Amino acid sequence: MMRSFTPSRLTLARKRRGMTKKALAEAVGVSDRILTEYEAGRKQPTSATLILLAEELKFPQAFFSRPDADEFPLGAASFRALSTVTSRQRDQATAAGELAFSLADWIDDRFENLPKPDIPRLRGIDPETAAEFVRREWGLGERSIRNVIHLLEARGVRVFSLAEECAEVDAYSCWRKSSNLKQKAPFVFLNTMKSAEHSRMDAAHELGHLVLHWRHETPRGREVEMEANAFASAFLMPQDSIKANAPRGGTLNQMIAAKRLWGVSVAALVYRMHKLGLLTDWQYRALYIELGKKGYRKNEPNEIERETSQVLAKVFNALRVDGISKADVARDLCLPVEELNKLVFGLVITGLEGEADAASLEIKGQPNLRLV
Repeated sequence: MMRSFTPSRLTLARKRRGMTKKALAEAVGVSDRILTEYEAGRKQPTSATLILLAEELKFPQAFFSRPDADEFPLGAASFRALSTVTSRQRDQATAAGELAFSLADWIDDRFENLPKPDIPRLRGIDPETAAEFVRREWGLGERSIRNVIHLLEARGVRVFSLAEECAEVDAYSCWRKSSNLKQKAPFVFLNTMKSAEHSRMDAAHELGHLVLHWRHETPRGREVEMEANAFASAFLMPQDSIKANAPRGGTLNQMIAAKRLWGVSVAALVYRMHKLGLLTDWQYRALYIELGKKGYRKNEPNEIERETSQVLAKVFNALRVDGISKADVARDLCLPVEELNKLVFGLVITGLEGEADAASLEIKGQPNLRLV
């Protein structure tokens, strides 16, 4: 007799693979109507059909009998350039988010002393003022932020990677209520295929959404994206710091050298300086033309070191020490091991079974994680 079947798990796996109902139905030899019946819960696949579905979708059969996954709060998620992201790409990205929720819950169940959410929720404040408020609340002053991911994690943000199938999606974020926490937890998903500078800006942009747009229940529009951009720019490049330290000559080489102080792209620094009146309109246009000619809008010159996750590194290092492998975690979650790798790709340098020195993974000012 076939084990219980959870229809939403079939939908989740199909979307994760970027497949339409028609394509999946054809691949396993059933009609579109029958597959729709499976996903609606009005019919159950036979054991033989379930084997074919699992093989085609590359998920363990046990995945399809697990309880319903938390549905991704699409209305509360921020998607940059939503008009250019296809529904397939959006579905793949949010399906990755649902898998990340499962991994986050698994970690919450097994570890103590994970940082608790501590993100200011502001409303009706302009982005520049909001960024100044958050920096003041977090005791950052005007100094440069050494590692944005570490900072977010220390404030309870759960940071995961977007898989390579979702490379067209810049980043997104959401608030999510889990059974493990009494309060909603903030999640940020970063495209780790981009330059280190762009990933830092993406992380700050998503923080802007979490701070400014936490009440939104509908997909983001151009206005809120511009607000998040303004927040990120002010958060990473405080105006007093820029006015005191930015180059005055306005040459591209000066900008490339100076950008490392704030860990931003040269284009972001040029934009911020123009916004603060430190570059004339003519200088701004000339620099952007030169950036385009040299290909620096896509390929960042003098790139900084990529940021990684301290929390995920500490978690998987502790598991390794305790004899728990990535295969064990995947088996518990009924996921392919490849899916775990994608959720942390670019965020854990040594991989899930690395030999990282635990002392080097310390979150300053935060208690050590402890495996329960």
